[in-house]
Amino acid sequence: MSLHLSTVILPYRRWHEGSREAWQRAEQLGFHTAYTYDHLSWRTFRDGPWFGAIPTLTAAAGVTEHLRLGTLVTSPNFRHPVTLAKELISLDDVSGGRITLGVGAGGTGFDATALGQEPWTPRERADRFAEFVTLLDRLLTEDSVSYEGDHYSAHEARGIPGCVQRPRLPFAVAATGPRGLKLAARFGQAWVTTGDPKLYENGTPEQSLRALREQTDRLADACASLGRDAGSLDKILLTGFTPDRARPLDSLDAFVDFAGRHQDLGFTELVVHWPIPDSDFAADEKIFERIAMEAPAQLG
Repeated sequence: MSLHLSTVILPYRRWHEGSREAWQRAEQLGFHTAYTYDHLSWRTFRDGPWFGAIPTLTAAAGVTEHLRLGTLVTSPNFRHPVTLAKELISLDDVSGGRITLGVGAGGTGFDATALGQEPWTPRERADRFAEFVTLLDRLLTEDSVSYEGDHYSAHEARGIPGCVQRPRLPFAVAATGPRGLKLAARFGQAWVTTGDPKLYENGTPEQSLRALREQTDRLADACASLGRDAGSLDKILLTGFTPDRARPLDSLDAFVDFAGRHQDLGFTELVVHWPIPDSDFAADEKIFERIAMEAPAQLG
């Protein structure tokens, strides 16, 4: 099973002050997909520059030709399915059918209250996520949608002409819980995980691998319950959040070892963060580029 190598480029720089060049360089290096976070701000970057995901991806589509582009991930925290669907149809058109929507339930950070709402409970978040994904699927595949749900509504919302990719652009569903995994099994062309967050600070690489194996097993069970082959979903690991988060980018050999162990678990795509100096994602740019160019051939 081949393993794709992708990257995520955080939107913290002005387009004409390094951001454009990063997206172009990602294509030159041969990355499968370049994603960006879909947040209003994020953690340690909260008090600095941060730009919107959809405009950034639209600009990236205009300066690349073959590189797939996407969000990792979009959530209901500040998005509505009706307006998001229109933006995605437009973005898929501009890019010539190169968009993947990474979508998740969202976290409890700044984005969760930026519109003035009270933070949602885990149950509310799961309820909204299920309705969000279900309605978005319809909006991207049907010419006209009317819907009245508990959290979202649509009245004769038009989706003409639809996505370039048919029947719609692919969903990469981020999930680890039972309800989210069922959504991934039902609607996803891919499944996304960052590992087990409980192991981030004090876990070991071995514990992380066991946790990821358990997650993939639960995904397989969710697929089986719907009569779907789990092998039909790509399995994406967004790296940087497992106990050995820094080590894989120390050298080409370290990365190939890390990637190989996760490939053995059935992962089909690994996503590495574009280096950002003086941050959690700091890395040697020369090593990073060597990994991009040489690791895929070693992994087969």
